[in-house]
Amino acid sequence: MRRWALGVAVGLGAALLAAGCGTGGAAKGTSDLANGQKLFTGTATCSACHTLAAAGSTGTIGPNLDDAFRGAREQGLSQSTIENVVLDQIRLGSGAVTGGTPMPANLVHGQDAQDVAAYVASVAGTGSATPPPPSQLGTDGKAIFKADCSSCHTLKAAGSTGTVGPNLDQLKPKQATVVHQVTNGGAVMPAFKGKLSPAQIQAVATFVSSSAGK
Repeated sequence: MRRWALGVAVGLGAALLAAGCGTGGAAKGTSDLANGQKLFTGTATCSACHTLAAAGSTGTIGPNLDDAFRGAREQGLSQSTIENVVLDQIRLGSGAVTGGTPMPANLVHGQDAQDVAAYVASVAGTGSATPPPPSQLGTDGKAIFKADCSSCHTLKAAGSTGTVGPNLDQLKPKQATVVHQVTNGGAVMPAFKGKLSPAQIQAVATFVSSSAGK
C-alpha cells in the first residue's frame, strides 16, 4: 500500500513556513496538549491510521509519525515547524492515494486541529511511551483488543468507540469470523498474522465473540 507522502510534506512545509505561506495561518502557539492527545486517540481517529509511540497507537494505513519526524528532529527541525507541518497536513489531507486510503482534509477544525498538531509535534520521534510489544500482553483477549483493535472498533465490553471499522456490538461476529479477519485483515484493516501469535488471535476472537452486543 502506498503511504501518504508526509516526508515530502515535511520538506514542503518547512519551505512554506520559511516563505511565510500556509493554508490557513500558522499555529498560534497556545495549544491544549491534553485535548490534542484525546482527539488523536479518540474522535479524530488519528490513532487508527498512524503509529505514534506516545499515544500507544500502531496504525499502518498512514505514515508512522515517529519515523516521519525522528530524522527531522535529529537534523534540527524545530518543534514549532513540525507543529505547522502537521497542522497543514490536517487541513489539506493527503489527496488521492493510488491503491490506498486517503486522509480526508479537516478531520478536526480550528483550535482542535492546532491542539492535535501541537500534541503530535511534542511527542513524534522522541521515543517516549513505547507501547508494550504483543508478547507482553500474553493471551488476555481484552488487553489485546484494547491495544490493537479499540481505536478502530466500537465494543462496549472494552470501552472502545472506534468508528473506522464495524461496530462489533452491532455485528456480533462469530469466533471463526473474528479469527479469519484478525489473521488476514481486509479493506483498511491490517493483517495481524505474524504480529500476534495464533494463541493471541484465538484469545481476542474469543473475547470479541463472547462479549459483542452485551
